[in-house]
Amino acid sequence: MGAQFPSLAARRLVFTVGALSLGALSAGAQEHHAGTESPRPWPPVATFSILGYDPATGEVGGAVQSRVFSVGNGVLWAEAGVGAAATQAIVDVSYGPQSIALLRDGLKPADVVKQVWARDPDPRPDDWTKLGRQFAVIDATGNVAAFTGSKATTWAGDKQGRFCTAQGNILAGPEVVTAMVEAFENTTGHLSLRLLAALEAGQKAGGDKRGMQSAAMLIVKKNAGVWLHNDVVVRLQVDDNPEPITELRRLVEKAASQRARVTAR
Repeated sequence: MGAQFPSLAARRLVFTVGALSLGALSAGAQEHHAGTESPRPWPPVATFSILGYDPATGEVGGAVQSRVFSVGNGVLWAEAGVGAAATQAIVDVSYGPQSIALLRDGLKPADVVKQVWARDPDPRPDDWTKLGRQFAVIDATGNVAAFTGSKATTWAGDKQGRFCTAQGNILAGPEVVTAMVEAFENTTGHLSLRLLAALEAGQKAGGDKRGMQSAAMLIVKKNAGVWLHNDVVVRLQVDDNPEPITELRRLVEKAASQRARVTAR
């Protein structure tokens, strides 16, 4: 429970943004719904996210959208050959690096989720309770698990599919995560396009009840970045935009053009 984690740099841990919402554990193709309100010093973040894996390429990563500024500053975490995590809602950002470290040690996503939440000391139970955490984990072969706390802001829940898990809080309803999983599973092409399609579907289904503001995406694979010894395939952030998913699509398509130029050389 009190294990020491190696430095992120030493382990080549790639990270971007974090915020999730914990509660009842779910793994496999199932849903969890939670929702008791409580006073909080600031709003929960990272409203809806998806983690996904492409068995054809070995790439793994995630995408997120929220009605908060710069959601890409704490939700998504990933390491090539290890897996990815998302941390949101009444977030403890340390869940990200903890999850990656446990995946690296060989734990299954379901065990990672159980262990990380169990050893949370819940330092602020009155206004930032661990019962409001939400987070998800995917390993380097596409196994997934997620947790949505009973005190995550409604509607809050998660749903798993084939090589993916979608989760969110302050959503229009369960149709948001259902639409995200279906879009991911039914979209073809690069992992970035499948993750993007999931965000678009989630927004079309109602998305964040508060609206839109920022989005982010992170995808990794060993030495698959456009520069030498670069594990980052995609790392994009839209920090403040009335249509963040539309802008994220523009950036995803631009990144795809860059990869195509490099590959053609």
